[in-house]
Amino acid sequence: MADDVVHMPRQAAEDMVQAVLENNGTSSGNALSVARALIAAEIDGQAGHGFSRVASYAAQARSGKVNGRATPEIVHRAAAYAGVDAGNGFAFPAIDLAIDTLTELTPKTGIAGAGIRRSHHCGQLGAHVERLAEQGLVALMVANAPQAMAPWGGHAPLFGTNPIAFAAPRKDTAPLVIDLSLSKVARGKVMAASKAGRPIPEGWALDKDGQPTTDPKAALAGTMIPAGDAKGAALALIVEILAATLIGANHSFEATSFFDADGAPPGVGQTIITFAPDLVSGNNFADRVEVLIGEIEAQDGTRLPGNRRFNAREEARNRGVAVPAHLLEEIKKTGSA
Repeated sequence: MADDVVHMPRQAAEDMVQAVLENNGTSSGNALSVARALIAAEIDGQAGHGFSRVASYAAQARSGKVNGRATPEIVHRAAAYAGVDAGNGFAFPAIDLAIDTLTELTPKTGIAGAGIRRSHHCGQLGAHVERLAEQGLVALMVANAPQAMAPWGGHAPLFGTNPIAFAAPRKDTAPLVIDLSLSKVARGKVMAASKAGRPIPEGWALDKDGQPTTDPKAALAGTMIPAGDAKGAALALIVEILAATLIGANHSFEATSFFDADGAPPGVGQTIITFAPDLVSGNNFADRVEVLIGEIEAQDGTRLPGNRRFNAREEARNRGVAVPAHLLEEIKKTGSA
């Protein structure tokens, strides 16, 4: 059944994904970076950015749509900015380089940014900004993706689901992390439902004729519905400009699919902006953010965004990573290609 799962230790899951990617034309270092990101997403409950991506990633590395051996590099520098060329490779090694660079720059400049172009699917954005917050930085990240969502009032896909993520360090506890897609749900969830043979809830997407659908295949051929309707579509436009127009990446309507091995590389973009809170706020940020969070938590029924990940991570530590059986079979077949 589609809901059957197999549990395996985190390291074994990472090793499995790394080996599959290496067997399909990806360098060891890049495969490790990708594997860590995919397993972290799966553990955090972001199945659309986890095991469901392995087969398509491997196929794209085989076909050359993704350069599995690319070495990302900084091609443009300013006092507080780094332009990163992902080399049409996987996004995660380029994001690793951007995070290392921002961690070095931001404490000197107060605010810094990195723009990544010629990139690919960047997975769970929250995990990237969380890493920066663990280094004491406040971080905002935006990314564009292949066209999947119409502008408000339109009928044809133009924007990607164009996610936004934010993280802030906290005193004596894990960072606050907010991660959201500008469609009602991330498109990867629709792909995961399609692979599992499950319907999607009504209200997630429209088919190619603009009609509501619960068929994930019809949804993938149609359009995603923006979160917040017109407001979500406007935010998607803002992300498109920041993550693509501004830094020279492909717009969503110019990018090829993340899901198949056909065509040219997607060439999308990601932009990260970081703040050194003590330099910006005069050494009182840590106290002030706790005051704000305390006011939120004082109201009955509230919860902080991103807190569900803690229980999911504890579950994975105790039981191992849950791998859907149908995806484990798919991954094993891909690994022998």
